[in-house]
Order: sequence, then C-alpha cells, then structure tokens
Amino acid sequence: MIVKMKFINISGPRNDIDRVTDLYLSRYEIQLESALSELKTIDDLRPFVEINPYRDALNKAILFVDYLQNPENIIPDDSLGLNDMFEVIRKANESYMELQEKKEEHKKKIDSLRKKQQTISPFRPIDCELGQVLNYKYIAYRFGRIAVEYYNKMNKYLMDGLSAIFVEGERDESYVYGAYFVSPGESQKVDAVFRSLHFETIKLSDEFRKTPAEEYHRLVREIYNVTQEVEELDKAAGEMLLTHAPQLIAARNRLEELANNFDVRKMAARVENQKEDYYILCGWMSEKDIEMFLLEVEDDDKVFVVVEDIPNTYFSEPPTKLKNPGIFKPFEMFIQMYGLPSHNEMDPTIFVGLTYSFIFGVMFGDVGQGLLLLIGGGLIYCFKKIPLAGIIATTGIFSMIFGFMFGSVFGFENVIPPLWLRPIENMTMLPFIGKLNTVFIVSVAFGMGIILIAMLLHIINAIRARDTENIWFDSNGIAGFIFYLSAVVTIVLFMTGHKLPGGIVMAVMFGVPLLFILFKKPITRKIQKRADTMEGSAGMFLIQGFFELFETLLSYFSNTLSFVRIGAFAVSHTAIMEVVLLLSGAESGSPNWAGVIFGNLFVCGFEGLIVGIQVLRLEYYEMFSRFYKGGGRAFEPYTKKTKKAMRK
Repeated sequence: MIVKMKFINISGPRNDIDRVTDLYLSRYEIQLESALSELKTIDDLRPFVEINPYRDALNKAILFVDYLQNPENIIPDDSLGLNDMFEVIRKANESYMELQEKKEEHKKKIDSLRKKQQTISPFRPIDCELGQVLNYKYIAYRFGRIAVEYYNKMNKYLMDGLSAIFVEGERDESYVYGAYFVSPGESQKVDAVFRSLHFETIKLSDEFRKTPAEEYHRLVREIYNVTQEVEELDKAAGEMLLTHAPQLIAARNRLEELANNFDVRKMAARVENQKEDYYILCGWMSEKDIEMFLLEVEDDDKVFVVVEDIPNTYFSEPPTKLKNPGIFKPFEMFIQMYGLPSHNEMDPTIFVGLTYSFIFGVMFGDVGQGLLLLIGGGLIYCFKKIPLAGIIATTGIFSMIFGFMFGSVFGFENVIPPLWLRPIENMTMLPFIGKLNTVFIVSVAFGMGIILIAMLLHIINAIRARDTENIWFDSNGIAGFIFYLSAVVTIVLFMTGHKLPGGIVMAVMFGVPLLFILFKKPITRKIQKRADTMEGSAGMFLIQGFFELFETLLSYFSNTLSFVRIGAFAVSHTAIMEVVLLLSGAESGSPNWAGVIFGNLFVCGFEGLIVGIQVLRLEYYEMFSRFYKGGGRAFEPYTKKTKKAMRK
C-alpha cells in the first residue's frame, strides 16, 4: 500500500528554526523540499547563508569514535549537556593532538635512522673502526660505490698501477660498495682515476664510531626502540579515548542530530522585511504524522503550520512511501527494481507477492526442497534482513504446498500420495489437439486469468489518473478486456465441447472492441472536445493503426503462451529429480545417500535460481507491462524518527 502524503508549510521566527527542528521535526519523517523552488505564492524569498557550528566538533567526535574498538557495545553517557559535549571533545582533541605531535616527531626520527641505516648497510663487511678512519691525518679515504663493469676493469687494468688499496663491502647486481685508501700525495691522481670510473662518493656521518656492522645493529636497535615508543603513544591515545568513550559516543550522536537539524537551512527560505524576519520550511509528510504534529504544536504560538490541499501551490509530485504487511515487505525489492509507483497508482506489492510465490511453487513443487528454501531463507532474513532471503522463504512455503499437491519429497514420488496429480504423468484429451499434459493446460488457463486481472488493474489505475483513453480504448483498457475475455470464453467453450455463440454475436464481441482500439485517439479527442487535429493523412493513420492492432493481437497470443513455461518447469523439475535419483542408485533400491543429498542441493540452488528468474520475467513482461508505469520517486526523509520522549 502507498502511504498517503500531504504537502505542509512550517514557518516561524527565524531564530526559532533550531528549536522547532530539534523539538518537533526530528521525531517525524518529513521529506523536505527546497522552499525557494517549491513555493509559488510567496514573494521575496531568500536563502539561509549560515555556517554549521556543529560540523567541526562532529567530525572530530566521529574520528575519535572510529578509533574505538566495538563502539556499538559502549553505553553512551546521555547526561551531558551541549557545552559539556563541546568541552569533552576539546579536551580529547588537545590530548590527542599532543600525542600525535610526539608521534610525528618519533616518525621523523625513525625516517632519519633508516636513512643512516641504508647509508651504512653496504659497508658492513669492512672491518674497521670508523671513529679512527674518519679521523685519519696521513691517509686519504673515500667511501662510495662503483658500477660492476667499471670495478672489473679497474681490477684488471688499473689497480696494480695505483698506489691505493680498495676494500670491498657488499655488492648487488649493479654496484660494488667499498672504500679506497691512498696516501695524501697520491690522492689527487687516484681521485681522478676513480672519477673517470664513475665512482660515487658516499659521505659517512661523524657519529659513526665503531665498525659498520656494529653501527648498523645499533641503528636497528634504535629504530626498534623508537617504534616501540610510537606503539606506546598509540596505546596511550587509545586508553585516553576509551576513558572518554561514553561521553564521546553521546556527543557524536547528539551533534549528528544537531548538525543535521542545522542543515535543514539548506532547504529552508527566509522572508525578511522591516517588520519581521521568519523562516519557511516545506515538504511532504504522511497524513498520520501530520495529525500528530498538528496536535503537538497546537499550543506553540511560535510555530505556524499550513497543510496544502491545492496541488497548484507547489511544483513537485508527492513522493512514494510503501507500507505493506510483514510477509509481503521483502517483495517491495522487486517493485523498487522496476520503479516505485506514483502517488495515483496502485501499489502492486501484494499482487506480486501472491503471484510470484504461487507460480514459483508450481514450477518448483517439492516438499523437501521447499523446506530447505524456507529454513535457509528464513534464517538469513531473520538475522541479516536481506529482502531476497525473505522472498526465498515465502516461495519455499508455496513449494512445499505444491510438493504435497504433486506428491514429491526430495524427488522421491513414492513417499506420499499426490493430493492433485503427478506433473509428468497426467494427460488430458483436447479437441483437434489430442493428448496434452494437464499441467500445461492449467498453466495457460491460469495465465489467461492473470492477464485479465492485470487488465482490470490497468483500468483502475487509469480511473485514478482520469485518463479517458486508457480507461476505455487502450489494448489493456475496457475494450481490450472485452476482446480478450471474449477470446477466453470462446476457447473455453470450444475445448469443453459446448456450443459457441452465433456468428453475429462473435463479430460484435471481437469486432467492436478492436474498432475502439484502432480509433482510440480520434474518439478520445471527440469525447474530450479537443481542438488538436490528427497528424498525417487518414490513409497513413489507418496503415499505422492496422500494424499496431496486429502487434496487439500478436502480443495477446504470445503473452498467453508465455505461461506454458509454468507447466514446462513443473514437468522438467520432476524429470531432473528422476535423473538425480537414477544416477544415485535410488531407482535400484540401494541409493547412494551422498549422491542424493548433493543432487538435491544442486537442484535446489541451480534450478531454484533459474525458476526465480523465469517467474520474475513473467511478472515484469506479462503482468507489470499491462498496468504499471512505476514513475514514482522514493520518499526520503531528511532524518529518521528519533526515540526522544514526546514532549507536551
């Protein structure tokens, strides 16, 4: 069902908007519309231009609460006032920022230590006291790296002629790290040679005193110690936030309400003149909420409420809010996938819930597998509230019902007798056709009935919209209903051996509705006394109308035959389960129970998915397309109802 909505205007002194929003509107669902664009009868409207004073504090509170572990298990301290909440957040932010500054300093120190570690690491194989080497007076030295190819050339051609010693450290695929030592008198010559070999000098810090290996391990220990200090700072921040957790969560919750309430200004308008300065809010509320709201503000002399009953005072169409019994609630998902109904359409949720579950049960009739769908879907829906799981549970009930009708339990057809028939066996004799599976015949008859019901729903929707053409002359209107009903009656009389109506009666039954469908546009213009003329020539109109009429007749036929798939899947389900039982040895009397269980689970999942898709196709293409447009927009309240106690 569609909840009936009304358009409401709320106004009062400008500085009272926060009180009204927090005290009243936060407890009701209202979809706010932009007052500047919606209100057509009020002049001199201005926007609100104010900065939200709660947003910064709210963002900090959200940040702090996100750092907490399992905040949903912490009971908020709702005794705090607004000023107390700001103070809690301020103190928490000061403590947190102080810890963060220390943490950043430690991180910079770690980065510095790691750079030094990377510098000394390649020289670890060199066994020398760096404190002595870096202070040599009579020996020149250079630490650095040289490309592997130049190092090989140096060793082969130059090293014997140089008065220098090269001590190798580590090497990788590209470079050899090390240091060369030379007397000061030869340093200029040796430096020139090494420069020609592209030797890259690496400067070591004076703080390195011991061997490169010892200095490297010292840096590793220092990095570890500083990292531990960073972890301690994180731990301290966590403990600090945990001590204030109830207050922070309460502050986040309350500030979120206040920030959202303040943001109402984005949808509000101001009217300011020499005498007064007041706000205007407008939007959609359900009739029930409006009645309660009006009673609550009745004695509040600062709140003025007007409920609009004249549609031309606002621009937008009413939004759609669906409200259905719990068992049909999951089927709203299918409606939303197709498109929400507009405010003057019928809500097809219950129709879809009944037809979808019924058709699924016929196509997938099995007591055992239906029970699995019921239990599995029911448990998931109970704990996770997933709409599809609720749909599966409901279809499982109908699968069990038709499992009893067909006498099938996990594919075994010798456990219980069928209350109706076995789909794969029962046949019916039809004139001019011969023997045909009974389930096929019943499926087509059921489809005819569903199509007629869909046409009636189309007529009801057209009456609500006051659409003359769709009420009387559409292929799904009264003319189409009479034609299709005549065809159904004629087929039923013929197949049951009864006498058919006379030729003149049949000509009227079939011909007159088709003529109304063919000439629906000019007849509608005549009834509505419209002055617009027909586009194109009369000949072109007749040719176009003929092909459209032919397409309509073809759609009646194809849509009716589409329901054969109901019987086809009922028969195929039985046949598939016979194959499963045959492969598992059940037919021979010694079943492989693992094969039976696996086969049932496979069929329950795979075939259940296919059947679900096929039933949804029938809903959308053979039923919905006849009566449903789905052009509505969702009801989106600016905030959900809160659990505040009602104030008198």
